[in-house]
Amino acid sequence: MTERPLTLTKYNPADFDNYYELVRSDILMQYITGKGLTEQEARTKFRSIMEINEREEKIGYFKVYDADGIFIGDCKLERYQKDQTLLEIGYILKKPFWRMGYGTMICTELLALADAVAPTVDVIGIIDPDNAASKRLLERFNFRRYFIGDEDDLPTEKLKLSRPF
Repeated sequence: MTERPLTLTKYNPADFDNYYELVRSDILMQYITGKGLTEQEARTKFRSIMEINEREEKIGYFKVYDADGIFIGDCKLERYQKDQTLLEIGYILKKPFWRMGYGTMICTELLALADAVAPTVDVIGIIDPDNAASKRLLERFNFRRYFIGDEDDLPTEKLKLSRPF
């Protein structure tokens, strides 16, 4: 696969339609919430994303564009809500962009950003235990499982990248 540069741009209030395009999909959300969000649920979540994006200049929720400027998904690097001493990464890709190496590129970008803003802070990824592709991806970046069980009524697996290495 040829490396294709990505552009990560923080969501702003005018970006709700891009966000909703992703999160309304049952297929894209199956491993995140179990099902797509209603418009009202998406608006509530998007308001919280805007608040997170205002808190810190460099981290938050980002739209992801490929080298051709096509919106392919989103990602986040934020302070973990349940433990502010950790950073959390995550991403969603539109289905046509699955299995094309974009997850690896997004993780690379997010971990470089984590290195720039908080090089000694551990980073976690939270996945559905059935999401084998995301688990493999995080493990390739040396994330290790530290929790598996139910959290917030959802099956949950947490993997951590301990830093400094």
